[in-house]
Amino acid sequence: MAATRDGYGAALMELAGNDRVVVLEADLGKSTKSQLFRKAHPERTISCGIGEQNMLLTAAGMASSGYVPFASTFAIFTERAFEQMRNGVARPNLPVHLCGSHGGTHTGTDGSSAQSIEDLAIYRTLPNVTVMHPADDVSTKLLTKQLVEHGKPSYTRTARNKTPVLYDGREDEVQIGRGIVHGDGKDVTIVACGVMVSRSLEAAELLRADGIEATVVDMHTLKPLDTDLLDRLAASTGGMVTAEDHSIIGGLGGAVAEHLISTQPVPLERVGVQDRFGESAQAEEMLEMMGLTAPDVAAAAHRAIGRK
Repeated sequence: MAATRDGYGAALMELAGNDRVVVLEADLGKSTKSQLFRKAHPERTISCGIGEQNMLLTAAGMASSGYVPFASTFAIFTERAFEQMRNGVARPNLPVHLCGSHGGTHTGTDGSSAQSIEDLAIYRTLPNVTVMHPADDVSTKLLTKQLVEHGKPSYTRTARNKTPVLYDGREDEVQIGRGIVHGDGKDVTIVACGVMVSRSLEAAELLRADGIEATVVDMHTLKPLDTDLLDRLAASTGGMVTAEDHSIIGGLGGAVAEHLISTQPVPLERVGVQDRFGESAQAEEMLEMMGLTAPDVAAAAHRAIGRK
């Protein structure tokens, strides 16, 4: 078990040998794990205080000067700088890489004011911006390292709490823009991101006990979406479920629905935060309260199969 935010911090340290890499913080380097880079390379770290807008525009200026900036804060606070991300970073297509930690309701006891359930949706709307939400620390580290040569802006959501390690020994499969397939079930496809990938794998085991074979996809990149993979699995399984610790409006479920409806419509059930805010509770309590457990995903799969 490890937290995806730890993978982000580890990636920055492994990128430190590249003199073009710079790190920016908005008062939360300890929580986002960028403090590891700051302590080792203070000369290439800019602490912006509680000034997310300034952080994004400073990063934009550095990107326009040939640097590769990595900027981080809590996911909910990245939204304070949405205008700067739009006009200062995305519109000129500058390679600034924004990381929002503590995303989703799984953050738990911080309460609804700190639980970003809309970040993936709003960043998906920005032209030029790559949007990612990895499932474990290994994939987070690999995807973050790939951003150095990505050449365009990105938003990555990481999580506070530990999740199962899934990709030790499967590192070659982790690529920006490509979903990672678990299993080859022919009855239903479960497309998940972040904390819900491990829950979806648990759901696949529950379904297997019912005689249902599910394919699980870790769709860590929400934009650009791996549409070729979606098309192939829609054709082979005929039913889909999406699972995310994010609003069902505009996130992974929205992205998959938008694609399927215009190409290969199949029954789709979306598991995610309904049109509501979260609460203050322990991480696992939050997932249960929001209907984001393995049994919830399995139940959605049954509904999708029933609609074929």
